[in-house]
Amino acid sequence: MTLHPRKARSLKRGRMLSTSVAVVAAILTALPPLAQACTRTLFVGADQTVITGRNMDWKEDMGSNMWILPAGMTRDGASGPNSLAWTSKYGSVVVTGYDAGTTDGMNEKGLVANILYLAESDYGTPQAGKPFLSISLWAQYVLDSHATVAEAVADLSAEPFALLAPTLPNGAPAALHLSLSDSSGDSAIFEYIGGKLVIHHGRDYTVMTNSPAYDQQLALDDYWQEIGGLTFLPGTNRAADRFARASFLLGAIPRKLDPNYIAGVPGHSFANQAVAGVMSVQRAVSVPLGITTPDQPNISSTLWRTVADQKNRVYFFDSATRPNTFWVAFDKVDFAPGSGVRKLDLAKGEVYAGEVSGQFRPSAPFTFLPGKPPAP
Repeated sequence: MTLHPRKARSLKRGRMLSTSVAVVAAILTALPPLAQACTRTLFVGADQTVITGRNMDWKEDMGSNMWILPAGMTRDGASGPNSLAWTSKYGSVVVTGYDAGTTDGMNEKGLVANILYLAESDYGTPQAGKPFLSISLWAQYVLDSHATVAEAVADLSAEPFALLAPTLPNGAPAALHLSLSDSSGDSAIFEYIGGKLVIHHGRDYTVMTNSPAYDQQLALDDYWQEIGGLTFLPGTNRAADRFARASFLLGAIPRKLDPNYIAGVPGHSFANQAVAGVMSVQRAVSVPLGITTPDQPNISSTLWRTVADQKNRVYFFDSATRPNTFWVAFDKVDFAPGSGVRKLDLAKGEVYAGEVSGQFRPSAPFTFLPGKPPAP
């Protein structure tokens, strides 16, 4: 396992532009030809308002639904008799992919988990003696178990399980990486590269997309920071270009109440202004619905966006196929053990508006995609 605190960024701003150009050229040459697309951003305001946004980009509709999962649920790693076992300490609101795994969510303590595609993922050979965890439960395990990023880093850096990556329901490989953020603004990125867990931990890690591996994404961002976003920004739907645009836009939106716009913000609150700002960034780096890239057929359309207000514990959902943004206010949700699993149907074009916690309905839990343990 390799842990990169925020000071370990691969290139420091201020190096000669010629060096950055050489690094960028090498990285771009090495990029895989096919990549799914997603974008995650983390905003921290001057008053320590914390907002995380993410886009879910995929090559087909994923049949996503939204779920309330209470504390006190017993789970296992869905990977046979040697699966990891735990009981959820915290309740969460999550969005599924294919109703077979947690792709995004926030728990009752304001910890946010986002699963994004990473073609370079290599989980290695499972170590003998370690319990197994299907990757469909990776984000859910963290949301169930931890209140802060620091807690999660301490746990996952000890590698308490072997991660198994089954083929996804659409036949795609489960090549994924994980981002976490909490209500303090702390952040961490978890990737498996060359069979080894790599963790980037620190408040500076505010943007994540897909390929290349995260240390190379940071190198690309350093290059574009030297160019300057007001001079030029790359405009394609490639992950590296979306990273550069998201990084610039995230740094450009106001960090405090803006008198030019606050009159039109609900409640005239900075928190709602910040949510609107982050949502506008996520929309600006979205891939239009139905777009195709002939030489990169797996570059994917944005299906939906989430924005999480982690101080006020409000989770927003914005669909690319429906006219309204809606949200779940956690202070209206019962997460207590025994309160039951509840589901908000989204997969058939249902339309919602405003606060929707009262529209969830009791449901049996969804089944996590099982991992396939290695033969003994």
